[in-house]
Amino acid sequence: MSTDAIVLLKEDHKEMRRLFKAFQEAEDGPASRRGKIVTQIIEALTVHTYLENEVMYPEVRKLVPDVEDDILESYEEHHVADVLCLELHAMDADDERFVAKTTVLIENVLHHVEEEEQEWFPKVREALGRNQLQEIGQRMLDVRPTAPKTPTAPKALKKARDAVVA
Repeated sequence: MSTDAIVLLKEDHKEMRRLFKAFQEAEDGPASRRGKIVTQIIEALTVHTYLENEVMYPEVRKLVPDVEDDILESYEEHHVADVLCLELHAMDADDERFVAKTTVLIENVLHHVEEEEQEWFPKVREALGRNQLQEIGQRMLDVRPTAPKTPTAPKALKKARDAVVA
């Protein structure tokens, strides 16, 4: 398994796309099915955004000044996703706004993923050597087991609070 930070993040993106597709396929089915898929989406996004915010973004921000604006925008996009995840986490899957809110979350995350993969990942790969990306990736792997899995976990709430107060 690769420890390259960009490869690891793209693997997360691939899993999120799979979950988004599963949700879209279940959109007209039972609310319980949609709810289970959204729970998986929330967990995947909570872990992923935590790893990026705590490991990838600070390191890249230090080492690759050319992507400073991209990273600041990414922090804000994560904040929007965090708020939507928190709201969805508290909602019943049969709420009339559940599908609409999940659709907005999916659209926002796909936009964010596209920007990362097309715009700033190539800049980061060019600026950092293979060893640096592997070191960052290893730190992400080390942190993953203790990353929050729900938006109400203390570390996730701190991340959300910091986005507003910072």
